[in-house]
Amino acid sequence: MKQMLTDIKIFEELLKRYPELQVCADEIWSAYEALVDTHKKNGTLLVAGNGGSAADSDHIVGELMKSFRIQRSIAPKYRSVFKELFGEDGAKLYEGLEGAIPAISLPSISGLFTAYSNDRDPKMVFAQMVYGYGRENDAFLGISTSGNSLNIILAFMVAKAKKLKTIALTGRTGGRCSEYADIVIRVPSDETFSIQELHLPIYHALCAMEEAYFFQAKCVE
Repeated sequence: MKQMLTDIKIFEELLKRYPELQVCADEIWSAYEALVDTHKKNGTLLVAGNGGSAADSDHIVGELMKSFRIQRSIAPKYRSVFKELFGEDGAKLYEGLEGAIPAISLPSISGLFTAYSNDRDPKMVFAQMVYGYGRENDAFLGISTSGNSLNIILAFMVAKAKKLKTIALTGRTGGRCSEYADIVIRVPSDETFSIQELHLPIYHALCAMEEAYFFQAKCVE
């Protein structure tokens, strides 16, 4: 049976499946609103983390930059633009592309990551990336299970200085990240693997909620 996905429905589904996340429900919703505001203003989400959280950064960007739970079409204006420029190849190009919500996973930029880490202080690499990529309408999502990862904290500092929206996804205490992020999502766990297990449904929900907001005309099974 088909259902229409909406941000509210996805949010309620998250809390029903993971009732322990009620303690950070307000922060999750605030993060969603901040992300929608960023992308409404044509901003980009920058995401960073270490280890498993670096993989989570890639995962988040993968869900945002292509269809996730809803089939996304690109802006109709490009149908005629592509056809005019490229003929039948342009028509195929239009049909093959999907709507995207702009996001960049900083750990995945290996050339810059390794060059800066080799030449300068490796702990500054995310800060350098945020400084180089970040613009005032962008957002930075820093993922740290302890909340005390220095390279994430330094990136938050730069993001704050450049007036990006800042969101931390972390564990129960929030660590030092809570001093610098505008929104801190503290999941109710103290063990790394358990924190990561709760991070996944949160960022899945955030991605699906944004997708529903911007592309909710379609239905899924």
